[in-house]
Amino acid sequence: MPADQFLERLMNEYGDTILRMCYMYLKDYHLAEDAVQETFLKAMKAYGSFEHKSGERTWLIRIAINCCKNMMRTRWFGISKNNLPEPPEQIGADPADSFPEKDFVSTAVMKLNVNDRQVLVLHYYQELPVKEIAKILGKTENATAQRLNRARNRLKKILKEDGYEEN
Repeated sequence: MPADQFLERLMNEYGDTILRMCYMYLKDYHLAEDAVQETFLKAMKAYGSFEHKSGERTWLIRIAINCCKNMMRTRWFGISKNNLPEPPEQIGADPADSFPEKDFVSTAVMKLNVNDRQVLVLHYYQELPVKEIAKILGKTENATAQRLNRARNRLKKILKEDGYEEN
C-alpha cells in the first residue's frame, strides 16, 4: 500500500480517537491537533519497523502519548499554559465544544494530574483493557490496575468536592 493511502487509512480509522486522547492529555485543542499530526507523521515513518506485537490502535496511542509528553516537556508549553492571556474573543465555534470534556465528569478528569488522567482516558475514553494500557504505558498489569484504582479514587474525591451526586 502506498504511503499516502496508508496514512489516509490510519487517519480515517483513528484520527478522532487520537485527537480526543491528545486533547484530554494536553488540555488544549490546538496543541492536540499538532500532536495528532506529529503522531501520524511518526507512524508513517516508523510503520516499517512496527512489529505487530500489539494492534495498530495501541501502537498509535503509544506514539501519541509520547508526542504529548514531548510537547509538555518543552519550555514553551509551560509558558503558554501559565503566562499567556486568553484571547479577548473567539471567532466562530470552538471545535472542542463537541468533545465530551464539556460534561461534569470530564471536567473533573481534566483536573487530575497527567498520570491519573492518562490511565483514566485510556480505560474509559479509549475503552482499552488493563492489559493493553499496561503495554502502552510500559508497566505491569498489576501496576496499571493499581494506578487505575488510585486514579478512580482521586476522581471520586474531586467529584465529591465539586458537588457531584452519585445516583
